[in-house]
Amino acid sequence: MDPKRKKSGLHDPEDEYRVRSGFPDEVLERVLGMVESGKDRSSVSLVCKDWYDAERWSRRHVFIGNCYATSPEIVSRRFRNIRSVTLKGKPRFADFNLVPDHWGSDVRPWLEAFAAEYPLLEELRLKRMTVTDESLEMLGVCFGGFKALSLVSCDGFSTDGLAAIATHSKNLIELDIQENQIDEKSGSWLGCFPETFTSLEILNFASLNSDVDFDALERLVKRCISLKVLKVNKNVTLEQLQRLLTNAPQLLELGTGSFAVQEIAACQNSQLLRAFSNCKNLHTLSGLWEATTLYLPVVYPACTTNLTFLNLSYAAALQSWDLAELVAYCPRLRRLWVLDTVEDQGLKAVGSNCPLLEELRVFPSDPDGDGIIRGVTESGFVAVSHGCRKLRYILYFCWQMTNAAVATVAQNCPDITHFRLCIMIPGQPDYMTNEPMDEAFGAVAKNCTKLQRLSVSGLLTDRAFEYIGKYAKNLEKV
Repeated sequence: MDPKRKKSGLHDPEDEYRVRSGFPDEVLERVLGMVESGKDRSSVSLVCKDWYDAERWSRRHVFIGNCYATSPEIVSRRFRNIRSVTLKGKPRFADFNLVPDHWGSDVRPWLEAFAAEYPLLEELRLKRMTVTDESLEMLGVCFGGFKALSLVSCDGFSTDGLAAIATHSKNLIELDIQENQIDEKSGSWLGCFPETFTSLEILNFASLNSDVDFDALERLVKRCISLKVLKVNKNVTLEQLQRLLTNAPQLLELGTGSFAVQEIAACQNSQLLRAFSNCKNLHTLSGLWEATTLYLPVVYPACTTNLTFLNLSYAAALQSWDLAELVAYCPRLRRLWVLDTVEDQGLKAVGSNCPLLEELRVFPSDPDGDGIIRGVTESGFVAVSHGCRKLRYILYFCWQMTNAAVATVAQNCPDITHFRLCIMIPGQPDYMTNEPMDEAFGAVAKNCTKLQRLSVSGLLTDRAFEYIGKYAKNLEKV
């Protein structure tokens, strides 16, 4: 039992109940400590007051999906032993510049409460929050055992804040920076990690635009022998990438730098090929900015054994034949993200080579285009479904679609849980029959009985939503 808790008197009726029920606090809290699902823990807390108390004292992680749905004081009053916090701020449409500046979601009040109540905080994951350099410095200074920081789509800070984290967080294991609005003053922040610092296991700065201090990065990678995830930005050259991989063959996830045409000697190309060959445990590969046929073959040796996730959403120069050749080396692939520049031929190659694929995301290369038919169509969509029958997650941006194609996909892949189809032209009907897209989404609702999330687009009538309400019994979000 936590020493902060008040002990009941010897004749407390609640103590007598616990003795009769055979569930002392210590036992119940130990059991609940093994329940990791947030939904399950919330359900447990509703059983009775004893279970509510046991759950709140044994909880180590809290997820707050809306920073305005509660307050730091309420959270810290209920949960006394938190080590990890996930906190979300602005709504999702902030990603599309639909939220005004200075809207709120400042993390500072939360950090002040955490500093007072959770001095042993180890992990903080923020999404769409406003984070200042002062807040990041406070995070590094006030939490001596702090280990993991993830910032996704946040704003308000600069590379000075990252330097403060590097300087003060002596036990940092994870630093994950994704798609933030950062004032990139310099790339020297990586040099702020002390030369004695060796604990880092996850480093992701792929979304930064400025050059970084490569010498400091190379020393850091060399020191941190437990490094498992490294995702660098597009300013890291192939020659620099080879040096990093030579120092970290143990990587499980790699985000490369630029694969654009560069002047590298033949011997350097062979060294890069050898470096990728030595990455025997790699299961995730991303980056590959401007990858083309010229240098893409160097990654093939790292794909054949364990690669399960290939993120090509930054590879804008990748063509259908490039993807076809690459996926031929990826028989174990389960997740694939691509741009629509791979066209239908690229998706047909995926269907032919990736029978284990469970997740496919096709993003638009030109979301503000003029509507001319391009990229992927219903043909590639159907081809993937024929070869990848285990698909569970689909995100598909396209300029045209038919009811028949979507119905075929739904029949071929009945285990789909997430179906997100975005026809880029608003109000677009089935382009072959000129009918509404009602039957398409009706087929998904009928055939995909495990459907949890559905995103609709195109010309729809009430009939589509009638189908959804009637058949999509497990739907959580539409």
